[in-house]
Order: sequence, then structure tokens, then C-alpha cells
Amino acid sequence: MSAPTHAPLQTAKNAALDPEKLEVAPGTQRESVEGWVPTLASDEEIRAALEKAFDYRGDVTITRKDGSKVEGYLFDRVTGATLDGSFVRLLPKDSNQRVKLSYAGIAALAFSGRDPAAGKSWEAWVRKYWSKKSTGEGEASLEPEALE
Repeated sequence: MSAPTHAPLQTAKNAALDPEKLEVAPGTQRESVEGWVPTLASDEEIRAALEKAFDYRGDVTITRKDGSKVEGYLFDRVTGATLDGSFVRLLPKDSNQRVKLSYAGIAALAFSGRDPAAGKSWEAWVRKYWSKKSTGEGEASLEPEALE
């Protein structure tokens, strides 16, 4: 019995794996919703706004139909067949208690908090790093800056 042999890779296969020739998908643009107060007239508008609130990295203010408000970070949502069967959960700004709110009980939504990651793209960070490094201004560190 002989040992297995591996055929040399074909040049056509190697060309297909050339990273310069591979298809590259375009990146996505992030929509800025900071400060936005969406209209919640229909069920679909409520669902769409709460989906954006879930993706948002800052705090939101939710006004309940009874007039009370809660401000905090929306960290979870469950979408059901109806608004009564759908809910969001958020961490209030002033408490450690998690609050669960039904979509049906929400009268208004505002993207009230600052988005802590806005404008902090990788490219911006690299430009700032090399600018500091080349001019000797401040400390050019690979450690992240504090958000606040």
C-alpha cells in the first residue's frame, strides 16, 4: 500500500481564490436616528420604529398610553402576530430593574439619548491614530478611548 499523494493545485483554482478577484459586497450606511421622534399611527409604523430602536445604541424614551414615560436602553424585543402579543424590554436610565412594555401600550417613542458609537468608524479611528503617531501629539495608543 502506498501513501496518498496530493495533486498540485490547478492554476485555474488558484486564480478563483485570488482575493483581488473575489467579489466584495458593499458596506452598509448607518441611518442616523438620534433625536428622531417617529410617527406611530399604524401597527406597521410602531413595529418599524421599535425595530430601529432595538438596533439603536443610545437611550430611547417611551411614552405609555397612560402618559407615563420611561427612558433607557432597549435591549430586547419579541414580535408577535398582534401588538398585544409583542413587547420590548429596556433597562431604565435611573434603575436596575428591567421593564417590559407591550407594543399596544406605547403611545410615543423618541430616540432621546446620544448614540455613543456615532462617527466612530474604524477608518476614522485609524486616521486619528496615524495623525497622532506622526505628529507626536498626545499619546497614540491602541487602547480604546473612554466613551464619556
